[in-house]
Amino acid sequence: MTLEHSHAAEDIARRLQGGPDASYLRDWVYGGIDGAITTFAIVAGSVGADLSSRIVLILGLANLLADGFSMAVANYSGTQTEREDYHRLLLVEEKHIRVDPEGEREEIRQIFRAKGYGGEELETLVGILTSRRQPWIDTMMLEEYGMTRSPRAPLKAALATFIAFFICGSVPLIPFVFGLSASGLITTASTALAFFGIGALKSRWSTRSWAVSGLETCAIGMTAAGIAWAVGYGLKTTLGT
Repeated sequence: MTLEHSHAAEDIARRLQGGPDASYLRDWVYGGIDGAITTFAIVAGSVGADLSSRIVLILGLANLLADGFSMAVANYSGTQTEREDYHRLLLVEEKHIRVDPEGEREEIRQIFRAKGYGGEELETLVGILTSRRQPWIDTMMLEEYGMTRSPRAPLKAALATFIAFFICGSVPLIPFVFGLSASGLITTASTALAFFGIGALKSRWSTRSWAVSGLETCAIGMTAAGIAWAVGYGLKTTLGT
């Protein structure tokens, strides 16, 4: 059986030397899916309302820049808030360990008792973990608050979201840029493939089948587009434009 990485001592040391890497996968996936959905929804709604290709392009490009920037800024703010919350709770734990170390040791004791440790084994574990300040704090941050010492960088998270949004959101507009005939049908097909590609790609970081993940993402995106098209067509019919 082939393992994902080597367990030779030198390879382990090299892999762990820099600590865990922050993952920006969710930012890419979130930005890519939202970019394709919102831009295609605008295209579908515009086609349903029988608007010209020029107007479709204007609305689509405006969405790519404005909504993409808005999402990036929101993600930046949210990620920065996560970092600030981590720092706030870190200060709380440092204070508690300094002021009431025995109380904090009891928290460690109860945390690992709940995991099945007991007796001398539990006391040895508590003694080891609380003998050094950083492992003690890291354990409390993880077990009490569910937070790890590898916060994501707000700017990187924002850029990942914007780039993915712009790239995937551009797909529904490409047929209109080149003035292809039956642009609505071509856009639908190309965007469906983009949705499927995003879902299939994100399956690399999960245990799900690439086909299932791709079809699920495609179904979500096309449902959103179908709603937008129905709204646009309904308004066109109702208003008689």
